[in-house]
Amino acid sequence: MAQETILDPFKLWKAMYDKAETNFNEIVNEIIHKEAFAEWLGQVQLGYLQYQELIQNTTDTYLKQINVPTREEISNIASLVINVEEKVETLQEKIEDEILDKDKSVSAEIAKLKTNISKLDKKMDQILNYFKQMEEAANKAQAPSGAQK
Repeated sequence: MAQETILDPFKLWKAMYDKAETNFNEIVNEIIHKEAFAEWLGQVQLGYLQYQELIQNTTDTYLKQINVPTREEISNIASLVINVEEKVETLQEKIEDEILDKDKSVSAEIAKLKTNISKLDKKMDQILNYFKQMEEAANKAQAPSGAQK
């Protein structure tokens, strides 16, 4: 029984907290569910949006006066840079494709030239062999007449 007579401040505080929370919760729910609260909240939001617009306009005006680009101008420049990069990449791809096509045609021309040169080399060998045979025949024809003298 001695334990029941001792006052526990934590139990007292918890009981007060629970009761206050319940009352506060009821009051807040009543206020939130009223149409007047919704209208007031709409006015607060409208006021905030007007304030935000005023700040944006003031900032834009100030930035123009000190000759600094605004966020919108920087965004426009960024999009223009991206477009230029895409065009450069497209041109680079076209140039590379043309170079590759030219390389293929040049390679084909080189192959044709090699074939033609090897054919010419064979014909030149045949001509040289023919001249050697002619020279040997001429030497043989001259050798007997020179031996008779």
